[in-house]
Amino acid sequence: MLLLVAPTARAQQEDEQLWLQANTNVPLSDEVRVTLEQIARFSDRQEGLYQTEFGALFSYRVARGVEIGAGYRKVGTHNRNSAANEDRLRQQMVATFGRFSSRFRIDERFNPRGGEIGFRIRPLLRYNHRIDRRGTALFVSHESFYLPNGTRWGQRRGYERMRNIVGIMLRPGGDTSLDIGYLNQFRPGRDGGRDQMDHALTLQLTINLHRQEVAPLHD
Repeated sequence: MLLLVAPTARAQQEDEQLWLQANTNVPLSDEVRVTLEQIARFSDRQEGLYQTEFGALFSYRVARGVEIGAGYRKVGTHNRNSAANEDRLRQQMVATFGRFSSRFRIDERFNPRGGEIGFRIRPLLRYNHRIDRRGTALFVSHESFYLPNGTRWGQRRGYERMRNIVGIMLRPGGDTSLDIGYLNQFRPGRDGGRDQMDHALTLQLTINLHRQEVAPLHD
């Protein structure tokens, strides 16, 4: 993790943020579930709430510890956030093996400012270290964002950002988990622009109905 965070030391522009997320996992069968998602993100530089996301994801367990899924998300922008509202489709594979969880996701972004579809590739890796019998665990995670194409409405091809999180996962109840962590997001400056580093307190509540265990990966 130190090697991943080290490049952020040269960032020229920083922001303090708060990220909130709530997920509810609803099993439809032994192999199929739907996840309902709500996200709100706040920023000092953008003067409060700057992004909301609402969506649903359908997942199918293809083998022990392995799921594939597809879903939709509506993204809204607020206050000083100058980006447009977006519709997003996504497909992903999640694999959990012991203390490690991984996710490989592909996003398709639909923006009202242009007809092109913006694609994003997002691999994520998380390590959980359990520290008691209740399921409390320390965790670290890394996610990279690579954009394979550019669009006239603003997406630029190339490596776009990284997210690193370190935190603790609590078990308020047998069917819920709460992740509390520090998130460092680094976006390298492009075309002469300044690097951007965001420091965020991240809180994610996950509710698993009927005690169906699901890997608590951050978005």
